[in-house]
Amino acid sequence: MSLTINATVREDQGKGASRRLRHAEKVPAIIYGAGKAPTNITLGLHEVTHLLEDETSYTSVLDLMVGKKKEAVIIKDLQRHPAKNIVTHVDFLRINLKQALVTNIPLHFIGGDENESVRLGAIVNQFVTTVEVSCLPADLPTSIDVDITNLEMGGHVSLTGLDLPKGVTLTALTHGDIEAHDQSVVAIQEAKIMAKVEDDAPVAPETEVAGDDAAEEDKGDE
Repeated sequence: MSLTINATVREDQGKGASRRLRHAEKVPAIIYGAGKAPTNITLGLHEVTHLLEDETSYTSVLDLMVGKKKEAVIIKDLQRHPAKNIVTHVDFLRINLKQALVTNIPLHFIGGDENESVRLGAIVNQFVTTVEVSCLPADLPTSIDVDITNLEMGGHVSLTGLDLPKGVTLTALTHGDIEAHDQSVVAIQEAKIMAKVEDDAPVAPETEVAGDDAAEEDKGDE
């Protein structure tokens, strides 16, 4: 089932206009990409808050309804109030449904409660919690499961061991030397060596979405 959010075109811009919108429980936002000019829009605060309660909304292609016009988008960036944790601005990136996109997808580790070594006191050491993937929007998964039910003490799962959905590629394994980029994702370790392993853990790549090269609108005045 697709996720839908409604919006209206926003004419007023600037800090004052944005403050007035927020006082009226509205959220300023922008749509850009796909070779089209950026469009300033307004969202309802309660609708945005409700949408974001579903964690899949962060990694799904959304149907953005601007009036009667529907656009396929993903959430590119969110800004929140530092104290109230209220959404104050949203960036949407238009998606070409026929063009592959690149984005980060969370890993869901399952089977830990059933793992025999974990039951006996071993530690599940998660080196990577998100992976960068490339795929067509229709193939975009909301998450990737990593089953560690039968992983033995000292065993690990690497990037090449992930069970990827059809049509999904890990960008880390597309650079030619697969072995050099095939980092560990999760391992079952004895508790006493956990601290040393964490010191050597690799760092996950930053989120990046590949789409149109159009520059983002400067939001410094909002």
